[in-house]
Amino acid sequence: MKKVIDDMKAKMEKTLDVLDNEFKTLRAGRANPGVLDKVNVDYYGVPTPIKQLAAVNVDEARVLTIQPYDVSSLKAMERAINGADIGINPQNDGRIIRLVFPPLNEERRKELARDVHKMGEDSKIAIRSIRRDAVDKLKTMKKNSEITEDDQKQGEKKIQDTTDKYCKQIDAMCADKTEEIMEI
Repeated sequence: MKKVIDDMKAKMEKTLDVLDNEFKTLRAGRANPGVLDKVNVDYYGVPTPIKQLAAVNVDEARVLTIQPYDVSSLKAMERAINGADIGINPQNDGRIIRLVFPPLNEERRKELARDVHKMGEDSKIAIRSIRRDAVDKLKTMKKNSEITEDDQKQGEKKIQDTTDKYCKQIDAMCADKTEEIMEI
């Protein structure tokens, strides 16, 4: 029974990590290197993450600079950023690329807040699915006489308590991200 609960907790932690990474890719008006996580550059025929080809720094609150290790890859990086549709036009000066994050208007902030809420709901659905799988495993163990009925009830209570804890963490993460978006 302990293994079932430990496996469930590991999967729920992974769900929180995925949500956190999704939040990092949201363009919230501040310069955030996380928006480049999904940008791959065609570097000599191989799709390569931009962070492996350049130093990415936050110069100011709204300016991200990308300084390539190989200056010949500058044009390819610029094309990749344009193709990634992150909503920012790169400015290339021949040595570095600057990404200037424009301030968000009220409508865009509300749209981002809705996106954050949707991501949170999707994560809660994943958490509940993990809970259902764990409860099903306990029922199978009871059916196979591996655990008693009391153990099953205790396990189900632990599973529900853990699920509630992770759902509250998701709510807190969503509230923090929404507050960050709305205050900019």
